[in-house]
Amino acid sequence: MSQAHLHLLPEQIYPFDARGIAKRFRHAAIFGALDALNSGETMRFVNDHDPLPLLDQLTQRYGDDVSIQYLERGPAGVVIDFVRT
Repeated sequence: MSQAHLHLLPEQIYPFDARGIAKRFRHAAIFGALDALNSGETMRFVNDHDPLPLLDQLTQRYGDDVSIQYLERGPAGVVIDFVRT
């Protein structure tokens, strides 16, 4: 398989570092990234704080279509895997 088609592999993990995105654009960028995922793909989200309001919005928007799995959760920030189901 060529490198150009690696985005089609379900085990692919896509990094998303929200710390580098202006706050007013973060949620729209996150929704766009999640909308682009295929079933089985993962977006590894990094942020400087626990995004509880965002998680509520994700649950309302995607329901069971996106699972939320914390990898790290602490005062320095969070790492969360969002998996498109």
